[in-house]
Amino acid sequence: MSIYTRTGDKGTTSLFDNKRVPKDHIRVESYGTVDELVSFLGLAKNYMEDEKIYALIEQIQNKLFTVAANLATEDKDKIKYHIVEEDIEFLEGKIDEYMNKIGNPTGFIVPGSGIKSGYLHVCRTICRRAERRIITLSSHEDIDPLVVKYVNRLSDLLYAIARYLEEGEVKVDYEK
Repeated sequence: MSIYTRTGDKGTTSLFDNKRVPKDHIRVESYGTVDELVSFLGLAKNYMEDEKIYALIEQIQNKLFTVAANLATEDKDKIKYHIVEEDIEFLEGKIDEYMNKIGNPTGFIVPGSGIKSGYLHVCRTICRRAERRIITLSSHEDIDPLVVKYVNRLSDLLYAIARYLEEGEVKVDYEK
């Protein structure tokens, strides 16, 4: 089986429910940014020595496939898997766990005093871009609000873990 179909040669792609849209459609941009996040998380997790964090990142990657499937399907009746409130509660519990480990700090830091935190800060910014794309999509199409909520909480969790992994926290110095 070939991976090329030639169906996209004229600038369109097929959604999960077989509707064709331009490749630069905001729906494609939304799930494409989630795909970028999944890939970058895959890179980041390979720098994690902490088995719990590695497993957590892999769990998040799997859940992001549910997010992407929801974004890549216009016909709501054809969506097989959904984000549920328990998914949000799970993220909130992990946010609290990691923020408590570092004493709930305030103020801005210069991201990435080490490779682990650096990669996760990049993941956090990709996640926030995905959220912006999803918000734009939701202003034109009906998007499950739990998808938006999940991505919002995920960026907070990625921040909390990245901050936890900072090797030497560097506070922002506005006068430098």
